[in-house]
Formats: sequence, C-alpha cells, structure tokens
Amino acid sequence: MSLYVDIKKKFKGFSLKVRLETTGETMGLLGASGCGKSMTLKCIAGIVKPDEGMIRLNDKVLFDSRKKINLPPQERNVGYLFQNYALFPNMTVEENISCGLKGSKKEKQSRVYEMLGLLHIKGFEKRYPVELSGGQQQRVALARILAYEPEVLMLDEPFSALDAYLKESLQQELIESLRGYRGDTLLVSHDRDEVYGMCGSIAVIENGAIVLMGNTKEIFKNPINLAGARLTGCKNISRAKKVSETVLEALDWGITLHTDVIIKDSIQYVGIRAHAIRPAIDSKQENSLPCNLMRVAESPFEQNIIVNSKGSEIWWKISKAYWNNTLKEQLPEYLILPKGALMLLS
Repeated sequence: MSLYVDIKKKFKGFSLKVRLETTGETMGLLGASGCGKSMTLKCIAGIVKPDEGMIRLNDKVLFDSRKKINLPPQERNVGYLFQNYALFPNMTVEENISCGLKGSKKEKQSRVYEMLGLLHIKGFEKRYPVELSGGQQQRVALARILAYEPEVLMLDEPFSALDAYLKESLQQELIESLRGYRGDTLLVSHDRDEVYGMCGSIAVIENGAIVLMGNTKEIFKNPINLAGARLTGCKNISRAKKVSETVLEALDWGITLHTDVIIKDSIQYVGIRAHAIRPAIDSKQENSLPCNLMRVAESPFEQNIIVNSKGSEIWWKISKAYWNNTLKEQLPEYLILPKGALMLLS
C-alpha cells in the first residue's frame, strides 16, 4: 500500500505546497492550526481540487493536472473520518454503517455485523448516535468507513473535542481498532503527544509546506530545523553562531556551548528540551549556565522552573518529587545543558 502526493494549491493569502509518500504505517501530519494539514486531506479525498500536481493511491491515479485526471470522491476509495464523525442522527448504528454499501441485503448485513465485532460495538446496532458516548460514536464512524475497505484512512483531528481522560482512552481504542486494517493511515493533529504515540512517521507542516518528514522518534530526538523543534514542543531555542567544529555561541543565552558532534556551517539555532537540563555542581562544569530564577510554574505532576539568561527564558522541567525531596525547593546555582542533548538547528 502506498500513497503519493505532490500538489500545489493557491488560496487567498495562503499557498499549499505538499509532497509526501506514505511508508505503509500510520503517518502523522503535525502542524499549527491553519497550516494546511486538513486541506491536504481534502485534496486527497477529492473535496478540494489542487491547482497542479499528482495524487496516486497504489496503482490508481486520483489526480493529475497534466493529464486532466480528477476522480470524484466516490471513485477514490478513500476513507475520511471528520472531526465531528458526521453520523446521520436519524439513522441507527447499523443503518449508519450500511449506508453506501453495495450488494444484497444479506451481504450488507454480514458486513455490518463483521464491523460491529471488529470495533467492539455489538449490542449497539439499534441505537441512534445521540444515545452513544463520544468513543462509541467514533467507533461507529470508523466502522462505516472501514466497511467499504478504503485503501487509505484519513483521520482529521479525531480527538480535538475530547477531554484529556477520554482522549487518552480513545487513542488506545483507535490503535486497537486499526490493528487489522491493511491500508495506509494519515492522522492530522496539532498535538505532538498524540502524533508521537500513534504514528511511526510524521510530516511537519508549516505555512502550507512540509518542512520535515521522517521517522517519528528520530524527528523528536533531532528535529534538525527551527520549525521542527518548535512544533515538536521544544521550549528552549537560541540563535547560534559556530565558533569551531564542536563549539558554538548561544547568542540569546549569552553562553558558549560544547557539542559532541561536528557543527555544520549552516547552523542558525541551538535548542534543548526542558526535560534534558540537569543541575550542575559548579560553574567549572562544561556547558554550565548560571541560574537567575524568574518564576516557578506548577503543573499537576511537574515543576516548570523558568530561569533568566541574558534576558531570555530557559525552561527546566522536573518532577515534583525531585523538586520537593531532592532539591528541597532550592534552585541550584548552575544548570548544565548536556552536550549530548543539544539540538543543532538550521
């Protein structure tokens, strides 16, 4: 299974320019609201027509501007799960699932009951959407899509309207539900934790263009550019200037940092995750930073220590147990930015 997308589309004040190819696993499209994630799905589904380019799903061309090919949505065999699930309120669960299926009544009923079992919603077939929980509605919508065996499944912010508890529960349910699905899956999200937990690969989108694409864990470990670092949640980023092969100056933090890799001439920024920072014994330790406390921001399970370095904020995230029991709520004089944790960004 493979999906190839190389398209351009101009809108008023915005241009979409996306090129991606799936790898047979769930791919996440990660980016801020309005960056073009959902619009990319709509182009693949045939809801929006690109200005130019090509969309190919396995051996079938869905769109080709040069050859003037633009298959209608019903001929693309693409499954699109909308944010609100788009269930028909006046239809029962089984009627929603069978809607659009072809074949005899017996064949349709057999397929419906197969989906009810696959998505663990047996016993709900006579209920209406209003009688279902959010998770049950999502599974019905997914069953309706999977019933006609789409070659690619596209999930558009499927958890955006849910509270934290329900979101985590449904993520696991969805992962389980998709284990038997043999096609490709695209997941649109602005939530980095959601993408990290569900997607083997990601495409980072900024202002209508993919700025980074690859293995999810590798990109979170080493995002390589500014947009990738920001969108994967890095809070600590400074402008950087190369001093030597393994030494750089963090211009916004006012410190010199040593690295354990060769610094490219193209470096523009340096970043470090808030969880990667460590307390230092003294100022003589490599990559030590004097602490000038600005504030402590408490979250349910962590302490966010924000320090000032030459007028710039640096965030240090630690557990409450470490802050209360080990540090005794006292900030160290110096922090270390470990050289193995530095992200060199272009």
